[in-house]
Parts: sequence; structure tokens; C-alpha cells
Amino acid sequence: MKRKMVSVALCAAMTAGVLAGGAVTVSAEDKLVVYGIYKAGDQTWFIDEGAAAQKAVEEAGGEFVYVDAKMNPEEYLKAIDNAIANKASGIVTCIPDQTMSQAAIDKAEEAGIPIVAADDALQDAEGNKLAPWVGIDAYNIGAANGEWLANYANENELVGKEDVGLLLMTMDTVSSCVPRAEGELDKFTELCPDFPEANVFKADYDGTTDKGNTAAAAVITANPQIKTWLVTGANEEGCIGAARALESAGLDADACVVGLGAYMAKDEWNNKGADGTCVKASAYFSADQVGAGSVEVLLDMIEGNEPEMETAVDAVVVTPENYKEEMGSYAE
Repeated sequence: MKRKMVSVALCAAMTAGVLAGGAVTVSAEDKLVVYGIYKAGDQTWFIDEGAAAQKAVEEAGGEFVYVDAKMNPEEYLKAIDNAIANKASGIVTCIPDQTMSQAAIDKAEEAGIPIVAADDALQDAEGNKLAPWVGIDAYNIGAANGEWLANYANENELVGKEDVGLLLMTMDTVSSCVPRAEGELDKFTELCPDFPEANVFKADYDGTTDKGNTAAAAVITANPQIKTWLVTGANEEGCIGAARALESAGLDADACVVGLGAYMAKDEWNNKGADGTCVKASAYFSADQVGAGSVEVLLDMIEGNEPEMETAVDAVVVTPENYKEEMGSYAE
């Protein structure tokens, strides 16, 4: 819990200038100024990612301005305009709606400001990247989750039973999330070929815990024949939302939820212990790597170089037995 409190305090400090009504006004000619504009800046992942980006910018002698777009397209474009008006040296960003990618790119290019996408790509309608991207190796990370869940199902003799269901929490409108669910399903069905196709369900949501809870609850309620649920999904919030839905339905005791990110799973284990939650595992990847990596790519662009269009980080599946060792300080 200590790390969460520190992260929230850091977020508040980073956003203070913006919330007070004024973005930091520093000429790019005088100082390196990087804006970090994140679609859901109050989520733990983006708080940690922003902290890593801030550290990288400050180590380069610059200033970092953290902006929470609140999953609001209007707020997001306003943040881009603020970065331009304050002569930012560059922008790292996770966009709330990828259909707005071209608008964001056009604004940045017209102002001559380099921009790097973090987590969710800035892309055209065909999925072609419009700016360098830094994020997770989505399909393979999904496949790692699918493998862990398949091994769990096989070891506990859950395959082939009519009352066992697989629930995939999906975000089909977010390009970086689609391959996560695809990897999960592909690997699970590869290793559990006898798992009934009719018992595979999907619940689409917007990336938040509340909407994940609502979407999962709807599927659970509509399928009372399923007594044991195996759950994984597109991000940590959705999986935790599903865990809460299972608890509300009284089905958590036999359920197995595998998260994606581990930044909320570790709170489950820290606060409830391994036996106190249906969250059994989660794919951990470092917000530090994405945050610092996005700044590294941006600085390369500011220097006039042309970086690779894709930079992906790997993950490891953690459990209550190994999460502290694998996550280090992020397990606190």
C-alpha cells in the first residue's frame, strides 16, 4: 500500500500545475519540456509509467508535465493544444480513442513537435502506425497468460466439464488490446483442445474496473450453468472487475482469474493473501520500461534521428509465490 500512496502523491504533484489551470510555460529554446498525456492518468499503470517518464526527462535535464486526459477525447485534444501553446519539446502519449490519431498527429506535425505513442498506437484506419510506438509484446504476453491458465485447467481436471467456462475480458476497439486476447485464446485452446467451444465467453469493456465488473457480471448472470470460471483479459482493471463480479455472484471460491499487468494483483495478494482472492496469477511487465522507453525514443527524435517504429517489452507471469521476487519494489 505504501507504493500506491507514494504513486498517488507523485501523480498529484505532476498534475498540480495543470489542475490549477495553467500548464507549465517554458520555452523549448530555454529548456527541454516533455508533455506526458495519458488517457487514464488516475490508473496505477499510467501513474507509474508517468513517474518513469518524468525521471528519464529530468535525468536529461528537462521538465516533465503529466496530464490526465480522463478518457475524454475533448480533454485529450485540449492537452495537445496546451503542449503546443507552451512550446513543448516533445510529447509522449496514450490516446483515449485511436480514431483520433490522425488529428493528434496533424496538430503535432503542424507545430513541429515530435510525438511518441505509449501503450496504444497512434495509427490510421488500416492499423498502420503514424508515429513511433513503445508498449508491450501484446500477443506473446497474452499467450503467456493463456498457457498459464491452460496448465491450471489441465492440472485441476477442469477441461471437458460442462459447468466450467472461460471468460475473456476484451477491449476490441483498442488495437494494442486485441492481440492480447487473441494470444490468450489461441494458446489456451491449443493446450486444452477438448475445452467446449460453447463454454468460451467474451465480455467487452472500456479498460476500467467498473465497466469490467459490469461486463463480466452480465455474462456470469446470463450463464448460471457455469459454476467454475476461468478468467483472463486485456488489462488488469478488467480482470479485477471480473474478480469482484465473481465475488458478488458467490462463485469466487472455485474461480481462477489471471490478470494482465500485476499492479492490482499484487494488492490482492498483499491485502488478502494467496487464499483470500480468486486472482491466482498475472502477467507482469514494467511500467518503468514503457515510460522510460517512450522518452528515450522521443529524445532520439528531438535530436533529429529516426527511431524504430515499434519498441516492445516482454512480461513474466507472476503468482503469490514469486511476485515479490519478480516485481521488486513494484510488489509493495
